[in-house]
Amino acid sequence: MFTCINQSCGARWKLEEVTVQNEGQGELFRCPLCGARNHVIRSVKPDGRVTYKQVRVSR
Repeated sequence: MFTCINQSCGARWKLEEVTVQNEGQGELFRCPLCGARNHVIRSVKPDGRVTYKQVRVSR
């Protein structure tokens, strides 16, 4: 489950509900509700499954 980092939004999303892509600053998803950029880290499991973990980016 991912949570939008935009304080006024805070919507929660399942992986199936978002599109993870690289916009030049690493992999992220844009919140479908407000459009905020939310960074994720991609991992490949030994069985070949790809998983994502949301990370907080300090600015």
